[in-house]
Amino acid sequence: MVAAVGEHWSSRFAFIMASVGFAVGLGNIWRFPYITGENGGAAFVLVYLACAFAIGLPVLMAELMIGRRGQASPPTAVANVAARTQRSRNWKVIGGMGLLAAYTIEIVYAVVVGWVLWYLFKALVTGFAGMDVVTAEATFGAVLQDNPGMLFWTLVGLAITGVIIHAGVQKGIERAVSVMMPVMLLLLLGLAVYNYFAGGFGDAVRWLFTPDFSKLGWESVLAAIGQAFFSISVAMGGMMTYGSYLPQDISIARSALIVVLADTFVALLAGLVIFPAVFKFGLDPAAGPGLIFQTLPVAFAQMPGGHLFAVVFFVILSVAGITSMVGLVETVNAWVEERFGMARRNSSLVVVSSIALLSVLSLMSYNVIGELSVGGRNFNALLEDFSNLVLLPLGGLLIALFAGWVMHRDDSRDELKTLGPGGFALWRTLVRFVVPPALLLIFLMGIT
Repeated sequence: MVAAVGEHWSSRFAFIMASVGFAVGLGNIWRFPYITGENGGAAFVLVYLACAFAIGLPVLMAELMIGRRGQASPPTAVANVAARTQRSRNWKVIGGMGLLAAYTIEIVYAVVVGWVLWYLFKALVTGFAGMDVVTAEATFGAVLQDNPGMLFWTLVGLAITGVIIHAGVQKGIERAVSVMMPVMLLLLLGLAVYNYFAGGFGDAVRWLFTPDFSKLGWESVLAAIGQAFFSISVAMGGMMTYGSYLPQDISIARSALIVVLADTFVALLAGLVIFPAVFKFGLDPAAGPGLIFQTLPVAFAQMPGGHLFAVVFFVILSVAGITSMVGLVETVNAWVEERFGMARRNSSLVVVSSIALLSVLSLMSYNVIGELSVGGRNFNALLEDFSNLVLLPLGGLLIALFAGWVMHRDDSRDELKTLGPGGFALWRTLVRFVVPPALLLIFLMGIT
């Protein structure tokens, strides 16, 4: 029996804003531009786009399709769709893997979002005035040793997320993302325009968009496959949950295409915000995770209008972090609400509180329990490896196999009815024969 979903998106715009908000996270803001520059610039972008459309887009469409067809939280949605074709409801393990991935990712991610909110506060108060490389490193080091401070800002981020989830799909998630995402995009565009006149813009453009095919190798192709898959945030249960709220008159194919394009556009635009300052002030563009918290504050301290630039930049990061957290938490919340018959106000409190408790272990892994490890991995590393190397690629692989080989062709055709016969045949070919080996390769490379 299909469990009816009580709420739906009011419009395609609201759904797309929520989906893009979920897909665009902190990793997009710094990781995508960095990987692009290190792997051949525009040459890597071309490979990435090919992978995004051949791998990420088909899986995204499949996940949305299963969610809408199953009309329930991810495990029940998959079970409902399987039952329609008289297959075992045990296929619900796919949805369960998505829930587990969302939950484990959120435990670590909430702490990082807490850092972003803390740095937003620092930007508002000081604008990083007078900060040099040594001071920036010492400041971030002090953050990692301050457990009460990290806990406070982690709880602030979770509280904001909880309030949004508590209010519901239309009154909470829709209202939040319909304001936050356009504001984030406008701020990104504004900072990119500022950089055009402030200097360093040409170097950033060359870093990101000058093709260097000599840098393209097998590792670059694997990086493009992984980035295309993970950047769109599939196999985390969130897109399946959001798909269950999707009305029948909204095209899955068109919406998914917009999400992929918007996700890529925001990631590249972020590069035009971050790297002009990096190049202008002779900083390290390959600083990786430290780029946000150690490298950029030094640039903000040196540039004209750096105080305002710093505030706007960390507002953008805060929006990216919160909207991604909303998608992760809503995935688990929808299941708890359904499984235990809880009212949303209670389920959201239970889910957010449990994440808050476990996040204490995550933040302590940066200091007092950092030396406690299993196989050389501390608590955070274990969660990250389990989700990124096992749950996500394996979950995506199973979603593709389920959509391509288990789900009845007529059901998938009905959900993707806006695709012409040729488009549907292409999607079905990709999800059956192209996506599975690609994700199997990522999975095997990750665990070896």
